Amino acid sequence: MQTLYIIKIGGNVIDNSENLHRFLKDFTALDGHKILVHGGGKVATQISESMGIEAKMIDGRRITDIDTLRIVTMVYGGLINKNIVAQLQRYGNNAIGLTGADGNMIHAQKRPVKTIDYGFVGDLKEDSVDAENIGKLLEGGFTPVFCALTHDSEGQLLNTNADTIASALAVALSDRYETTLIYCFEKKGVLHDINDEDSLIREINPERYHKLKEEQVIHSGMIPKLDNAFAAISCGVEAVVIGHSDDLGQLKGKQAFGTRLSE
Repeated sequence: MQTLYIIKIGGNVIDNSENLHRFLKDFTALDGHKILVHGGGKVATQISESMGIEAKMIDGRRITDIDTLRIVTMVYGGLINKNIVAQLQRYGNNAIGLTGADGNMIHAQKRPVKTIDYGFVGDLKEDSVDAENIGKLLEGGFTPVFCALTHDSEGQLLNTNADTIASALAVALSDRYETTLIYCFEKKGVLHDINDEDSLIREINPERYHKLKEEQVIHSGMIPKLDNAFAAISCGVEAVVIGHSDDLGQLKGKQAFGTRLSE
């Protein structure tokens, strides 16, 4: 099977042009097929504020009302996505910018209202990703760049978590490619001590993950991220790696990069 890297980047890359350029050069240098997934960083919030639209958050989650959806569509699908695509072309990577609506590649369902109405937020299902069409792009020499927008197949765009999109893509394409899912964030990986970058844990399997949770080395917001990672592995993804975008070039040199999660 051919190799496929699916890499998700967050605000620590998007919000810093120097970091972004360095990452995109390292991303382009990776051998094999590649897919990039990105969110919006701080740009959507800054533009919302400049237009007098207040960001609505509940328990750290953005409420996507119609005004917010217009903003994130402009920022995620336009400004950020096309800037990334243009920079990748600069480095010789034939990228194509996409939302989930393009080619009907990722459809979702609007999150049902329970105790909180999150607005135009999309949740993915098992059959949300069209692996065949995405495979055609990869085999055609394109690098898909997905922003955090999907659609409901009824004409409505939906704001969708970028981590979730990356995981769903990895699971859907794991039957066709030897797939590694990489989450780039602001730390070198999973750390024994959050304040010590040299305390990197290189490898975690399910047994060790359980032990690290019991010892409270891993807690809070890292738990759902790793739960999702191990769920992806159980569905056929070769491995999930969590690390800093600045270190991505280590993969090209066959060096250890970040924290590798596997069975």
